[in-house]
Amino acid sequence: MKLTGREKSSLIFEGIVTVVLLILLNLAIITIAQDIVESNPGITSGIFMIKQSLRIGPMQAQIWSYQRIIIAFLIIIDIWVVWWRLRRRYHLYQMNHIIGELHYIAQGHLDHRIPFKLKGNEQHVITSVNALVDSAVQSMDDERKIEKSKDELITNVSHDLRTPLTSIIGYLGLIEDKQYRSEDDILKYTHTAYEKAKQMKNLVEDLFEYTKVQQHGAPVNIMKIDLNQLLEQLTASFELEAQHRGIEITSHVEPDPLMLEADPEKLGRVFSNLVSNAFKYGNGASYIKIDARQRGTKVVVKVSNDGTPIPAESIDHLFERFYRAEASRSRATGGTGLGLAIVKSIVDLHHGTVKAESNEQQTSFIVTLPLKQHK
Repeated sequence: MKLTGREKSSLIFEGIVTVVLLILLNLAIITIAQDIVESNPGITSGIFMIKQSLRIGPMQAQIWSYQRIIIAFLIIIDIWVVWWRLRRRYHLYQMNHIIGELHYIAQGHLDHRIPFKLKGNEQHVITSVNALVDSAVQSMDDERKIEKSKDELITNVSHDLRTPLTSIIGYLGLIEDKQYRSEDDILKYTHTAYEKAKQMKNLVEDLFEYTKVQQHGAPVNIMKIDLNQLLEQLTASFELEAQHRGIEITSHVEPDPLMLEADPEKLGRVFSNLVSNAFKYGNGASYIKIDARQRGTKVVVKVSNDGTPIPAESIDHLFERFYRAEASRSRATGGTGLGLAIVKSIVDLHHGTVKAESNEQQTSFIVTLPLKQHK
């Protein structure tokens, strides 16, 4: 830290004033001491005897003089006092510089940090201030991201609800205005409105599930479950749809039984979403395989299909809410864009990880979970 010219002048002036005052004080002390010695014969006699006894060498040189001792002692005290006052003043200037930097930051220059390095407690103050500003800036950035995230959520939900709602109102309006030629037209319009209403219901349910698992401290009903049993029930529930689509769905677990601690309802939702995702987006798939294996203290579950591969540029964005790998926001697949975001949130609640891999041969979603949940 560099002192300003004014501060340097003040420091020099402080040193000069201190030295002058100390000289005057020293003269007063020496004068008083001499008066005391000269006015007291006993002290004078005692000093003389001490001086006589402290002669050394062949010349019997005197090495002791009470005036010299007093002067030496006062010089030592003077040096300490001057050093202490100048150091105290210098520390005051350091604190003034720190306060000035704080005022500058408080004026809105949040990208600024106190740049100089000091020693002792002042450096602790600087480090703490810089860390506090970093923390405040990080909190503000996080808050902005949360606000932006909320705005995006509202925008996406509004868009996704408005599209099917417009279709429902349109087709029901045709029926209301009797703009149909036959009963078949009425059935066609009502069926379309019904499908759009189901689509809206799915979006609302997915949105509710997503917000529920995103809440801080979301409840997780942890219990010991048999993963083989859970996956067998899951494949059975999708068997009819798989047959209808000409897809073979299978599950394999090693060892059997494979016991782990998890929330069965939420974990079932994870693998149900992954299988549904394979049905919706794995165009041309001939199989969906669920393979679970124990790896030490973890369980690795892979949900794979041989359908259309996912573009490489989309892999890192799959678990973002409302993200779809298709270029358009078409509802041909019936997806809400929340399924994989829900998967990631539930896996995070279980202290696990999820990732996707895709190539021309196979697309896989790999979920890794701990066997035991730390409470």
